[in-house]
Amino acid sequence: MSMSPALRRVAVQPNVLFGGVYGAVLASSLVAALTQYGETAREERLYDARWLLITAVASALAHGYAHLIARRGDTARRGVPGALRALAGEWPLVVATLPTLVILLGAGWGWWRSAGIEYVAFGFNIALLFAWGLSTARARGRTWRAALAIGCADALLGVVVVVANALIK
Repeated sequence: MSMSPALRRVAVQPNVLFGGVYGAVLASSLVAALTQYGETAREERLYDARWLLITAVASALAHGYAHLIARRGDTARRGVPGALRALAGEWPLVVATLPTLVILLGAGWGWWRSAGIEYVAFGFNIALLFAWGLSTARARGRTWRAALAIGCADALLGVVVVVANALIK
């Protein structure tokens, strides 16, 4: 089974890869930092969801702004329309945090237990990192065996980065 050409074109775009990976790591790191004191009340999960969304949007704007400054001399991105395109190009970062946002909102709204939901979010994001690694390796023409190994390595690296971020905060 091979990846469709349209999906392959989207999956290998640098901004999609960067934003997807960064968003998944950001979401896991933020949930770890916000829940390190053991607060599990439903209201706390709504608070966590709000801060995740604020942080994701702020990070996307910061990255878009940095790209805008870095490409100031690029003739393809001029004026306000170019600036808006640079900022809008960071959408994958925000989208990658949405599953964690839904997990936190669901816990806050009582759809499922609030206690321990950070482990569910962490597991989901590590699976997402595995999927990014696997899908990009397949899109680049790697065999299934190689793509699975790359996906596992990417997930493991994600665990290391998230744990390091949690320890720092």
